Amino acid sequence: MAPPKLPLTNELGYYEIRMESIGGMGANLAGQILAEACILEMGYNGVNFASYGSEKKGTPVKSFLRLCPGDVEVTDNSPVEHPHMLVVFAEGLLGSVPLTQGFKKGGSVVINTTKSPDEIVEIMKLPGCRVVCVDAMKIAMEEKIPLNTAMLGALSRASGFIDPEAIKNVIKGKIGKRYPHLVEGNMNAFDRGYNEVKETDYCSLEKYPEVPFHRVEPELGYANEPMGGIITNPGNTVLKNHAASRTGYIPLWHEDKCIHCGDCDLTCPDHCMVFEIRADDKGKDNSFMLGVDYQYCKGCLRCVDICPVEALTTEVETNHDVNQLRADLRRVL
Repeated sequence: MAPPKLPLTNELGYYEIRMESIGGMGANLAGQILAEACILEMGYNGVNFASYGSEKKGTPVKSFLRLCPGDVEVTDNSPVEHPHMLVVFAEGLLGSVPLTQGFKKGGSVVINTTKSPDEIVEIMKLPGCRVVCVDAMKIAMEEKIPLNTAMLGALSRASGFIDPEAIKNVIKGKIGKRYPHLVEGNMNAFDRGYNEVKETDYCSLEKYPEVPFHRVEPELGYANEPMGGIITNPGNTVLKNHAASRTGYIPLWHEDKCIHCGDCDLTCPDHCMVFEIRADDKGKDNSFMLGVDYQYCKGCLRCVDICPVEALTTEVETNHDVNQLRADLRRVL
């Protein structure tokens, strides 16, 4: 039996998906699972691959999927620049990464968020499209599994043609062999991601135009490369904002429990802990913690692990206003 007809295609006959994520959220694996489901289970032709820099938690990740009917040959292996479906795994990427570049009017946006579709349209300035929101982080925490399974459920719902049972079969095959005890949680998360979406059709919306795709070119080359391996773009300065590197969690400081020991400052790789020198009860100058500067915090949570009195705890970022909680490191430098 031939697979369902693709709802949209480009001039080459492909339906294209681009997933925007952060390392550690499972977008690369989600792309592999989706490709196997569509190609091996449903009969489409297609190709899947990912694009990223350093393969570590907290770095930007893109996963691409290109589908076409079984009688069409896949001849394009370049990154997806004009997706029919845009899948955003981390709300923290909004405003930090040009997510909507090349996104086609009439397509679908699937996003992990606690916000409503109306809010997402305004924040992302989306051209006319269908918006599907799902709180995948909440589902993942309650089911105690990564959030990529919930995102696959929402993606299947948004597509209108990708068989959810095909995806579930692949998930069972991939996870069941090595981690059979995790199959039930992943199935629950997939079903909840499929059923707990908030979706609205804005295809007739003309408020915002499509954003042209801009391919980023290297700033340095053979003609202007500095001598001696000079690092012209340091990884962490006062100009950097690492908020988009967090995978949905923050270390929350509890002032009433803090003993100002400084262990968190010793273990923090990005010096996010803010201390000031002031007189203690005995009149001697001492260091006192003021909080966490979330502009530089990438959410590694080492500080939570090392704190001897649980003055730092792991919390879901969307439950807190980090701009209000933030202690400004520059104020004490």
